[in-house]
Amino acid sequence: MAWYPLAKKLELQPESDQQPAIRPTQLIVHSVVAPWTAQRLYEYWKSTALESHFGIGYGAGDIAQYIGTETRADANAGANRRSDGTGAISVETASNSTATDPWNASQVEELIQLGVWAHQRHGVPLRICRTHSDPGFGYHSMFPQWSTSGTACPGKARIKQFREVVFPGIVARATGKTTPPKEANVPLSTDDVKKIWTTDGILKSPSTAAKGNDHWTAESYIKDIHLRIRQAQAELSATHATVRTLAEALAARDDAVDVDHLMERIETRLEGIRMSFEVES
Repeated sequence: MAWYPLAKKLELQPESDQQPAIRPTQLIVHSVVAPWTAQRLYEYWKSTALESHFGIGYGAGDIAQYIGTETRADANAGANRRSDGTGAISVETASNSTATDPWNASQVEELIQLGVWAHQRHGVPLRICRTHSDPGFGYHSMFPQWSTSGTACPGKARIKQFREVVFPGIVARATGKTTPPKEANVPLSTDDVKKIWTTDGILKSPSTAAKGNDHWTAESYIKDIHLRIRQAQAELSATHATVRTLAEALAARDDAVDVDHLMERIETRLEGIRMSFEVES
């Protein structure tokens, strides 16, 4: 199986393991006729007998892969897998509820990057398919063999975009005539910062955590560290008070004991312990 490194991996099972292998020679684009995210499309595929290899939402970077591109996905009818083992990579894209809107800028960029990868990884040739079995790039309604009951997918606006923007963009990028756009330096929003601190499943839990508590948020770590430091400071203050009480009791029994001098020596030792604790923490 081949997995596109720029897509979020949302693997469909058991399809991913049970469906036959293909040798991908085509890439076919679709519109899902719903304004869904790649995650929402994944949930939908889990409830049906159909699926695509990829899903692209409206948001920047919202692309997911559901099945490896060397495994059959059932979105292209006769192009899913042919008798010679070749087949098509299918890409569903979010649209409005009538599939009349064009792809937005981020969708166009995702399609171009994915098309370049399909060319480089699988050798899909840089041409528009000339027949239903001809290797290359196409859209769902291009040939009746790619749809069991006929379709207008991905819609007139996107078919025009495919021919005038997306496919020429794939060719230009793959041949080095253009380069990927540079990412703008966008400052983090307050919501971004909150998400960084409160997202679970990224940091492993400390060795002292309860069994089964496998992941902590950054916020949990900070709160736990703060609590432990406060507890250590309280225990150290209590120890200091106890030691002074003992020193004063000792001096009451032995006039040779200098309480202040004894406490100074003890505090020097305790300061060394505090410094060691701060360095290690």
